[in-house]
Amino acid sequence: MSFRLRVLGLVMLVAVSATAATLWLVLRQASRQIDESGAAAASLDQVTSALRDYGRRHGTWEGVRDLVVRLGEQTGQRIHLVTESGWVLVDTDHESNPERAVRELGTVNGYVNPRPTLNLSGVDSDPANVAAKELASYRTGVRFAACLTRNGVDPIQRPGRFGVPAYDVDAAISAHPEVGRNCLDQATRSERALRAELGDLAAACAETDPSEPRDYCLAEAFSARIAEVAPEPAQVILGVGDEDDRALVVGPLLAAAAGVAAVAIIATALLSHRVLRPIAILTAASQRLGRGDLTSRVPVRGNDEIAVLARSFNRMADSLQRGEERQRRLVADVAHELRTPLANLRGYLEALSDGVIEPDPELFASLHEEAVLQQRIVDDLQDLALAEAGSLAYHRTTVDLAELLETCRTAHRAGADAAGVTLRVETEPVAVHADPDRLRQVVGNLITNALRATAEGGEVKLTLRRAGDSAVVEVVDTGSGIAPEALPYVFDRFWRADSARGRQTGGSGLGLSIVRQILTDHGGGIRVTSELGAGTTFTITLPVRPA
Repeated sequence: MSFRLRVLGLVMLVAVSATAATLWLVLRQASRQIDESGAAAASLDQVTSALRDYGRRHGTWEGVRDLVVRLGEQTGQRIHLVTESGWVLVDTDHESNPERAVRELGTVNGYVNPRPTLNLSGVDSDPANVAAKELASYRTGVRFAACLTRNGVDPIQRPGRFGVPAYDVDAAISAHPEVGRNCLDQATRSERALRAELGDLAAACAETDPSEPRDYCLAEAFSARIAEVAPEPAQVILGVGDEDDRALVVGPLLAAAAGVAAVAIIATALLSHRVLRPIAILTAASQRLGRGDLTSRVPVRGNDEIAVLARSFNRMADSLQRGEERQRRLVADVAHELRTPLANLRGYLEALSDGVIEPDPELFASLHEEAVLQQRIVDDLQDLALAEAGSLAYHRTTVDLAELLETCRTAHRAGADAAGVTLRVETEPVAVHADPDRLRQVVGNLITNALRATAEGGEVKLTLRRAGDSAVVEVVDTGSGIAPEALPYVFDRFWRADSARGRQTGGSGLGLSIVRQILTDHGGGIRVTSELGAGTTFTITLPVRPA
């Protein structure tokens, strides 16, 4: 099976599987949400009724946690109970897993009011007195029940005559004498201050509008007076209380899933053709390149990732081809540089051997000089090869560039004086972290080239300055200059400014290539500017040593 078919089959399998899995998850989740919504609606009455009974019987919300947790387990719902003032009493979501991140709540589903409502209908004589007695009885009873709850005793409640529940104090004291008496004492002591207010209840309602029912006023006053002792009304929030209790329409979902799968399959087929065709072209080109065809290239269309890959391949092939051409030129240049002098050496040695010429000191000196020149070419080639391979050894230390330039001037002063050229140095204190011997090699090469190019009476100047984080060294001569068309080739191997200049006067032709590589290895660089008949300037930049 071809790669295209494998990719197509794999993507189709993934698309169909993903669509089917997504559809199954949607249906499952929707079904579960519908079930949860129905369960929440069915359980709401049970939860609110149980919580209202607890608040009325116990006179406090303390200890309600166990009941809420039990209701949550029975109904399978998340129950969030919070008072009207915003105080969270219980959240079963947190109780079941304290480390769980806070999740969004549903809407308010139920309202729990544990406070009784005074019903004075049917009271014909002195309803204000009845309201006052019921108020006193309830406040004492609810404090008594709350105290029992805090001490772990379950209070006993019985229905009252006017809608206000009563608490069985005798039964509690009989079952738990010590706790019961203490709680009764606290409840009655707390209510003694209320006795003076009972008369105010009737007086307040006596001054109301005659058109307003007095029973309503007394009931409102009763509710206001019990607010400070009765449990605060609370809101019940269920975790799925905000879901719509509606059935899920499956048909459109199935149609959408089928459409998504079809689009995915068609898109995969088109994509496989679009992607694999240029990949096949790239594969063929890379195979030709591997067989040695460095002219192999691929067409580039568009700006997508495949086009970027094609451009990268073409750049790689160009680089390999240029490298091959440079290697061939280097071999040819080396052969050209060595052929003539070696032929001369061979001819002289054969003539000496045959007795054609007589040996004398001048001849031996000439032959020795020629051998030294060949050795210099070989040494320069070795240095350049090591530098380009990153194997040239450097012994870096802090180098005072001003002192180094003075040393180079001193070393070349004799040659400058012999050529009738002025050699000057202008510096300022700048230090770099470099190999001093290699830097002297760099500067010495540039000075030697400048002295060769400068006629008698001319000048070669070395300058040093700091520019930001770089040290800048300039070697300026007033020589013959370099033609503009030759400037791009200054740093090429075996290049000479004057093609008529031989090895005896022009060096090996490798010096500037070595100079550039040494400076590159030091994190610096070199550039050249020149004007025919006016002179040449080589500018070196090196990173300054941090303080």
